[in-house]
Amino acid sequence: MDPATEYHQFQSRRRFFQGAGLKVGGIALAQLLGKENHAAAKPTPDGDIHPALPGLPHFAPKAKNLIYLHMNGAPAQQDLFDYKPQMEKFFDKELPDSVRNGQRITTMTSRQKRFPVAPSKFAFERCGKSGILMSELVPHMKGIADDITMIKSVHTEAINHDPACTFVMTGSEVPGKPSLGSWLSYGLGSESQNLPAFVVLTPTVKNPSQALFTRMWTSGFLPSKFDGVKLRSAGDPVLYVKNPPGVLPADRRVMLNALGKLNQKSFERFGDPETQTRIAQYEMAFRMQTSVPELTDLSKESKETLEMYGPNVEKPGSFAQSAILTRRLIERGVRVVQILHRGRDQHSNLPKDIKNQCLDVDQPTTALIKDLKQRGMLKDSLVIFGGEFGRTAYCQGKLTRENYGRDHHPRNFCMWMAGGGIRAGMTYGETDDFSYNVTADPVHLNELNATILHCMGIDNHRFSVPFQGLQQRLTGVENAYPVKRILA
Repeated sequence: MDPATEYHQFQSRRRFFQGAGLKVGGIALAQLLGKENHAAAKPTPDGDIHPALPGLPHFAPKAKNLIYLHMNGAPAQQDLFDYKPQMEKFFDKELPDSVRNGQRITTMTSRQKRFPVAPSKFAFERCGKSGILMSELVPHMKGIADDITMIKSVHTEAINHDPACTFVMTGSEVPGKPSLGSWLSYGLGSESQNLPAFVVLTPTVKNPSQALFTRMWTSGFLPSKFDGVKLRSAGDPVLYVKNPPGVLPADRRVMLNALGKLNQKSFERFGDPETQTRIAQYEMAFRMQTSVPELTDLSKESKETLEMYGPNVEKPGSFAQSAILTRRLIERGVRVVQILHRGRDQHSNLPKDIKNQCLDVDQPTTALIKDLKQRGMLKDSLVIFGGEFGRTAYCQGKLTRENYGRDHHPRNFCMWMAGGGIRAGMTYGETDDFSYNVTADPVHLNELNATILHCMGIDNHRFSVPFQGLQQRLTGVENAYPVKRILA
């Protein structure tokens, strides 16, 4: 049945007035997505409650799941991965006009009279057989240099955090688009029957700085079934999953069966795809009553594994615990896990603050890669590490040898990738002597997302949903292609 016929079949006078006003847009969208999303929401004959869309993946994937480690606030590439010793000669000297070239800057530094160059105070060294350059700030990551591809030439349009984070996670600065995790769970489903297809972790930090908005993991115009499920860092990991006092699991099962029948009748009458979402989410909540406590119980992890993740691994809400939970989620068939770590918006006091941030994430991130690798899971998992943009070569505020700050810089920044579908031990892209402009092999965020989709077996040009008169894609309506030279 085509969406228009289905709509007229279920329409009634009462339904019309229920859907009047602002709901008209929702009805139109339901018809655009209706039939395809209905099929995606229904369990397959073998009981799969997270089935892939028909025809997906488009080709054999190199990676089956995605782990995205987002360093919210934008880590300074010059202090971590983009070694620029030439900047030392320009300490406290004006950044040459030929470098900045009248490019856009933020209002936070646009009124500065000077743009003094601030070289990194941290030492770098070549690591592993690949010789990837890394700072002393990430001593543990140096041990996985031969497992990653370092991309030094990522760039974006956004110059402020909120639109930049929205862009890096949804492919658009405009809120309302589906996140990367939602696109993947919508298209590819999940192997897990007892956990969501897309899970989000937000570790606690001392100075959170930038806020995290749910638009970074919501499903936008896709059905809300494909929202990321956020696991809380304190108390119950997921609110309202536990039964209230006096309610037994058997009682809950009877109630959900009855509620499911009522919701199914509502769907048959009105044809609203969100009703199917409601049915699926009630069922998932019931299954999570058992799966989530087992997931978060680290008592069966070996002492060696726990020690590898660092001293905070058993501390609720820590990045270390988020990292080991990520491995356990992937192990249990979850399609996408996203960790968002805050506190990197360092306009001042950068050397001290970035050191604390790296102490928080360096060892657990490295342990996650090593843990996946020794279990044979890295070849099936794609891991991304990076922020929403970079930081400036010039100092914001007062500059000394020991202390400086950096403003926002969308022209270039570093991200690294590892795992399924990605070449290991490679550096891609290059920047000028100030880490200010890309000089070779630029990688736009849309191209990065196209590469991610390719590793997951998806042709980004064939993966779209009609919305607002366009075939909407994660990679935008313009053409974007995978970065082939970093593919294994």
